[in-house]
Amino acid sequence: MERSDAKAAMEAILFTVGDSVEISRLSQVTELDKKKVKELLLELQEDYRERNSGIQLVFLEDSVQLGTRPEYYEQIIQIAKTPRKFTLSDTALETLAIVAYKQPVTRLEIEKIRGVSSDHAINRLLEYDLIQELGRLDAPGRPILFGTTEQFLRTFGLSSTEDMPEISELQVEEFKQQAQEEVSLKLDV
Repeated sequence: MERSDAKAAMEAILFTVGDSVEISRLSQVTELDKKKVKELLLELQEDYRERNSGIQLVFLEDSVQLGTRPEYYEQIIQIAKTPRKFTLSDTALETLAIVAYKQPVTRLEIEKIRGVSSDHAINRLLEYDLIQELGRLDAPGRPILFGTTEQFLRTFGLSSTEDMPEISELQVEEFKQQAQEEVSLKLDV
């Protein structure tokens, strides 16, 4: 592997992993000896220093990690402390309600209740840490079981799922009707 390619590969690895990586592993991946890897890492560190980059290499015994320069911690903290704002679509809220009231529940059960595919809504709820995988159902295909998270409780001001409001049969029928209307709209498009 060429010198510049090896440096770029190590930088990509360190960025992607986000944690420390043993120099011996970098040596294996780049097919260079450890001495050469250390030399290239020092060059990479110097590259960051010369261009006054906001990132640096942090050497830890026999490992290295990509990190931020300490003089930028205050700005990083300002951004990191800012709570992520997210909005949930009606579809995601409906899916979340199904998970909350029926947990543990599989994707198929959610889709059976909604009458439409729920892949996008489930993925969005997982991304927002409002639902989580609880394990797998002991059934053919071993489908994933979903349930709510502590973040769900915090977001909705609940101390447990038992604090959720009771849902009436009338509300269940309204949900079913809305889901059927959603299916009709998608079929008309």
